[in-house]
Amino acid sequence: MWRGSPAVHLGRAWVAFAALAAVARGSASAQRAAAGSVQTRMGHLDFHVDSSVVLRIHSLRGALLRTSPEHPPYLDDKHSFALAIDTARIGITPASLSDLLNHYTFAYRGSPLRKLTITIEGGRLKQHGLMKGMSFTVMGDLTVTPDGELRVHPSSIKAIGIGVGGLMKFFGLNLEKMVNISGARGVRMDGNDFLLSPTELLPPPKVQGRLVAIEVSDTELVQVFGPRPESDAHPHPPPEPKAPNYMFFQGGVLRFGKLTMTDTDLLIVDAEPKDRFDFFLDHYNEQLVAGYSRNTPDHGLIVTMPDYAAVRAHHRPPEPAVH
Repeated sequence: MWRGSPAVHLGRAWVAFAALAAVARGSASAQRAAAGSVQTRMGHLDFHVDSSVVLRIHSLRGALLRTSPEHPPYLDDKHSFALAIDTARIGITPASLSDLLNHYTFAYRGSPLRKLTITIEGGRLKQHGLMKGMSFTVMGDLTVTPDGELRVHPSSIKAIGIGVGGLMKFFGLNLEKMVNISGARGVRMDGNDFLLSPTELLPPPKVQGRLVAIEVSDTELVQVFGPRPESDAHPHPPPEPKAPNYMFFQGGVLRFGKLTMTDTDLLIVDAEPKDRFDFFLDHYNEQLVAGYSRNTPDHGLIVTMPDYAAVRAHHRPPEPAVH
């Protein structure tokens, strides 16, 4: 039984109510934070799309977004999340681009383009392959459209080694009229120009982002992505600033294997920082098992992983002895 005046009783009740309301607000805020996106930063990372297609992530800032409101991003399921890029510099070598086009973009029944080989010559993209069974070569200049597509504008077109650009123009023909690539993923034609969508070319996980510039060198094409207007707050710098090759995940809920992190704080670093971090999402558990981890004072997790190439070499069966 309370003692004192009714005013005192009312005051005490109001204080108790306010305290409960504050707890409820805090709990709701925590639930909203847990349900939010997982912020991410990456640096000096070779990200395997498959065994031969590798994206060279020089730097990246963005978020992992749920593809289903009921389920958080799950690293074991590449369809459970989308990588939304705020800013990034992502390179791809001509060899990886060739395999990407052959294995995914034009790997459909009835594709008119086959056996494509991409090289870079004098800052221009050279495409060689088979078009409806006929050998062709296209030299093209690269620009970025206002919509964030990569435009490949041919400066020369050859069929079976013979220049045909002038002849096509004389007869009012262009590649768009001659080749139907409606079944291709992430590529369309505009006259003789190829228009590539860097985010739609790739297999899962889905990628969102806006291409704003392209940098061309003899060894790679570097795609520069600009900020998303709807981007969330950026994550803080990684816990170990001296780790140059890393992936850092922060906030929201993230699942991997049998583990679930709430208010995620996960840093994955390269066991051999002298070269780029070779990472293959399809085989991340093998890299995880071959590495080690430690907890941080604020309940974060730091995982040190060997390169995928090192793990693969370790598990490669010995070659038979030659007698």
